[in-house]
Amino acid sequence: MRSNGRLAAGAQMSGHHAILRVAIPGSAALCFDYRAPDGRIVEPGCRVRVPLGSRDRVGMVVECPAATPVDDEALRPVGEVIDEAPVVSAQLLSLLQWLAGYYHHPLSAVLRTALPPPIRAGAGLKEVAPERQPPQAGSHRLNAQQQRAIETVRTGFARFNCYLLEGVTGSGKTEVYLNLCESVVGAGRQVLVLVPEIALTLQTVSRFHERLGGGVMSFHSGLTPARRLDCWSAVFAGGVNVVIGTRSAVFMPFRDLGLVIVDEEHDSSYKQEDSLRYHARDVAIKRAQRANVPVVLGSATPSLESLHNAAGGKYRHLRLPHRVGRHARLACRLVDMRGQAPHAGLSQALINAMRERLAKDEQVLLFVNRRGYAPVMLCRDCGQSLDCARCDAHMVFHLHDRKLHCHHCGKISAVPRQCPACGRDALHAAGVAIEQVEQALHELFPAAGIARFDTDAVRKKDQLEQRLGEVHSGEAGILLGTQMLIKGHHFRQVSLVGVLNADNGLFSPDFRALERLAQTIVQVSGRAGRGDVPGEVIIQTFHPDHPQLVSLLQDGYAAFASQLLAARAAAALPPHYRCAVFRAEALRIEAAMDFLTRVAKLAARTEGRGDVQFYDPMPALMEKRVGYYRARLVLKSADGHLLRRFLARLMPQAAALRGAAKLRWHLDVDPIEFD
Repeated sequence: MRSNGRLAAGAQMSGHHAILRVAIPGSAALCFDYRAPDGRIVEPGCRVRVPLGSRDRVGMVVECPAATPVDDEALRPVGEVIDEAPVVSAQLLSLLQWLAGYYHHPLSAVLRTALPPPIRAGAGLKEVAPERQPPQAGSHRLNAQQQRAIETVRTGFARFNCYLLEGVTGSGKTEVYLNLCESVVGAGRQVLVLVPEIALTLQTVSRFHERLGGGVMSFHSGLTPARRLDCWSAVFAGGVNVVIGTRSAVFMPFRDLGLVIVDEEHDSSYKQEDSLRYHARDVAIKRAQRANVPVVLGSATPSLESLHNAAGGKYRHLRLPHRVGRHARLACRLVDMRGQAPHAGLSQALINAMRERLAKDEQVLLFVNRRGYAPVMLCRDCGQSLDCARCDAHMVFHLHDRKLHCHHCGKISAVPRQCPACGRDALHAAGVAIEQVEQALHELFPAAGIARFDTDAVRKKDQLEQRLGEVHSGEAGILLGTQMLIKGHHFRQVSLVGVLNADNGLFSPDFRALERLAQTIVQVSGRAGRGDVPGEVIIQTFHPDHPQLVSLLQDGYAAFASQLLAARAAAALPPHYRCAVFRAEALRIEAAMDFLTRVAKLAARTEGRGDVQFYDPMPALMEKRVGYYRARLVLKSADGHLLRRFLARLMPQAAALRGAAKLRWHLDVDPIEFD
């Protein structure tokens, strides 16, 4: 009863029985053919209960083929038809089938990613009372650039277009989103708004609900399965105006989608790094295209991919070059850390500036992109570091439990009394991370409340709400955080931003490191001066003359990105070339390298290679992680369509290699990083 979707040679029609091709989430790479109940018409998108081996499983009908390679006598009947009508529309099912082809991933596994657990298990959709309400009437002042952007998108509501809305931080991109949503919701249609992280859904939902009234719903992986079923049911019933969510919200079953918005489109959180390795921004664009509606990609620091597409005419480029409000410019200065003796990473210049701002009851935001207390434990006598036995990484000392943590595999261990290498009592915490900075801030500013934002301090939704409440009420004078703090938050009382270490990324082997560094600096700087007080940014660095850093601060992100695009073109890297990475993991590096070497040999003789290039397999930069040794094989081509066709031929051959099933391996299309 197994079928690969094509009629095998000599296959017969299934007599008078209708055939249902069923994908069973998470089961296998292939779909399975079954016989429909006599007299029943079962449409694609309906769930059925079918026998598989000795068990009954819930699957989804994805096709009703005219013929099957399975003998009629061997074709097993469907056990139960769960849905009278499809729970996945033809349009959404088409998108999921496109995903399977584009990312070379089994459709069954795509369904496992796209469908909430209760839907996969066969739960019935709930009866939901409609929440949809007309948007609230009101007057909201717009500047000329905002008005122009809104009118441009509105004129294209009847068809697919991709718009890149590039607006400096504080330029009012959200106001553009809200105006567009008012128009779409007012016409009785629905809107999908993607945000990169769960933390951003709270303030975004609040602001949209205030403006648009009821019918605004959040959806993300942090919800319970029961709540996800409620959301799915409400959207399916058409009772929701706007869905605001993280990447999984791109699969919601909209009844009448009218607009798609991707906020902070540059953010790497939109890329899923396990199982189905899709990029939610790219899937959102494809979803809008299939629904024939516009999609707006918003960012103060657009990805190089989006800028490249805008320059090539694929996207329409809309710009908001000015901040909204009285304080349009930020005062930004570099602090040279060479020769200084900082206090837990804080320069005297930054400490003095903080005192001035706090004395005026203004708020200060400090960005420290390292969790824990110290990045490494070292022996003063022999220089030995305490490293993770399962990963090629230092163990990080955390003050809250006084233990060593590996941030890659999650291992936690006690701090030994003596150095394991030399036996001396000379271990000390080296380097600065966020817990150490927080400790120093309590000593320096005992009267200032401190709100810390990182995944160790903020683990639950109520903790995040509490921290944000402390900020907005003014109870916290100092905001201290990692990446969690800098994305899209609106803090009206923050007048000073300090970046403690701007050098991460300046010398990284990751080809995207400079792009990410620039985006981080611009995004965190943009948290200052959003209210009535002028903003100031202090950036600490040991490389104040670094050409990329100087270019970013003097010429701005647009000029910086233009230089990076030219450098990427010269190096034949994305976005000028499309890439894919085969990654393998094994208990011995030799096994991973051997598998990828054989994949490379297959690639060299696979038909249709054209200009597809690939390099010799290499160990990953972090060769060992979670006890497995890792290696990679990079393929690239200037022609993305050619690369995808080539991979479609190569993947079945790679899967059939001897030993392929005995190690971990996968293909990552459009990787965020090569490692």
